[in-house]
Amino acid sequence: MDWISRLNEAIGYIEDNLTDEVDVEVAARIACCSTFHFIRMFTYIAGVPLSEYVRRRRLTMAALEIQRKAGKIIDIALRYGYESPTAFTRAFHTIHGISPSAAKRQGTSLNAYPRMHFSMAVTGGTRMEYRIERKEGFRIVGLKRRFSVIDDACYADIPQFWQQVIAQGSMPKLLGLLDGEPAGLLGVCGPMEGKEFDYLIGVPSGQEDVGPFVPYDIQAMTWAIFPCIGAMPSAIQELQKRVLTEWLPTSGYAYADAPDIEVYFEGDQRSPAYRSEVWLPIMRKES
Repeated sequence: MDWISRLNEAIGYIEDNLTDEVDVEVAARIACCSTFHFIRMFTYIAGVPLSEYVRRRRLTMAALEIQRKAGKIIDIALRYGYESPTAFTRAFHTIHGISPSAAKRQGTSLNAYPRMHFSMAVTGGTRMEYRIERKEGFRIVGLKRRFSVIDDACYADIPQFWQQVIAQGSMPKLLGLLDGEPAGLLGVCGPMEGKEFDYLIGVPSGQEDVGPFVPYDIQAMTWAIFPCIGAMPSAIQELQKRVLTEWLPTSGYAYADAPDIEVYFEGDQRSPAYRSEVWLPIMRKES
């Protein structure tokens, strides 16, 4: 299918640039989605972050060149993006368990990470409830921070942001401003600007006096809304993976260039009966 073909074309671009800069924005354009969505989709489907895949492939190719004695180790290190011998040796040892110089010896065991190729597999079979709704625009107020997709740092930084907001006592104040739908605490991933995006923790609110919180407008949009039942964060992470790898590729829809939203309702997030939702902005695929 065309979605799989686009992902493989993006992998082809990455492979062609292992000895040069891999521009994630270019790869995302080839895959016909935003940079953030491409990185997240790649991680869910491949099982490893994009940056780790690139690192493994570079060090696989570097090891082959060292074994073939295709140049000095320092030159090979530079070719694959390592500006210092120390950094290259450390990274090489992490992947292969030996030093680059030891890899020259005949009979030395090394680890290879072959080029990834995506294909359609039969998955699913488990019920996935969803609804498609067109919503008018609405206003959110909350705390906002900008994150980078470089080296997939956002996946660790966003949970830390949540912990900081909780620790500083902002949650009760935020929830006191809640007066709209969806009636819960929201985690909002904004569209990409270059290699960065805004992430906001907030609530729907029409109130004017919002204190230290900032307003954020969500445009009118068509959403695929997926209910989630289960303890956090594993339940919503598993749902997001299924949405991107099982539902979206065969739905007839594509990601729209708009925020995606997680909705956390009142309740014990550790409970297996806890209720949340994932809101995916969508548009009809072009024929």
